[in-house]
Amino acid sequence: MDKISLFNELKDNAYPGRGIVIGRSEDGKKAVTAYFIMGRSVNSRNRIFVEDGQGIRTEAFDPSKLEDPSLIIYAPVRVLGIHTVVTNGDQTDTIYDGLKHGFSLEESLVTREFEPDAPNYTPRISGLMTVVDGSYEYQMSILKSADGDPSTCYRYTYSYPNPLNGEGRFIHTYMHDGNPLPSFTGEPKRVEISGDIDTFTKNVWESLNEENKVSLFVRYIDVETGDFETRIINKNQ
Repeated sequence: MDKISLFNELKDNAYPGRGIVIGRSEDGKKAVTAYFIMGRSVNSRNRIFVEDGQGIRTEAFDPSKLEDPSLIIYAPVRVLGIHTVVTNGDQTDTIYDGLKHGFSLEESLVTREFEPDAPNYTPRISGLMTVVDGSYEYQMSILKSADGDPSTCYRYTYSYPNPLNGEGRFIHTYMHDGNPLPSFTGEPKRVEISGDIDTFTKNVWESLNEENKVSLFVRYIDVETGDFETRIINKNQ
C-alpha cells in the first residue's frame, strides 16, 4: 500500500464522517493520534469536544437544540495507564472496561457491532495505542454491516507493532457523502504524519470540509516518558 497525503485525502472528500488517525511523528519520538467529527444535521453539528480527565467527551454546544443524545454524546478518548483508547462512539467505554479485565481490543468488542442508525448502519471505528518505556504499538478496528445488510456484522482488527517514523493509518466511517452513506471499505489507509502538534493540527483542520467539519482532537504522546500534549478545535466557539 502506497503512503498518501492525509491532508489531500481529507481535502478530496467532503464527507468522510468521523475519522481516526494513529501513527508516529517524523522524529520517532511521539505517538500521534487525531480524531475528528463531521455533521450534516443540526443535531450532529451542535457539538463540541471538551476535556474530561485525561480524555475528552462530546457535549451539546447549545443544550436547547439537542434532539437525540444517543450516538452523538459519548467519550471519544479515554486513558487507562499505558493505554489510550480512541473511538467514534460509546464503545470507548466497552474497550476501557475490557482492558481493566485483561481483555484485548478484539475481545472487548465482541459484544458490539455497527451503529443502529438505519439505513446507514454507521461502522464503529476504534483505535488502541499502547506506550510504555520507549515501546509503542497500536491497533485499529472496524465493525461494519455487510454492505448495508444489517443481518450480519463484519469485524476487522489491524495491528501495527513498532510503527515507522512519519507515517500512520487513517480510518473513517464513510467512503464519501451519499444517501445512504456508504461505509468505509478496505484496510486503514497508510498516510504521512508530518509536523509538530500545532502544525499537524492546523493542517488537518484546514483540510476538513468547511461546511461539514465540527470538532478535532489531536494528541502527541512522548514515547519515552508517556507525557502528552493535546489540541482541541471546535467550530462552535
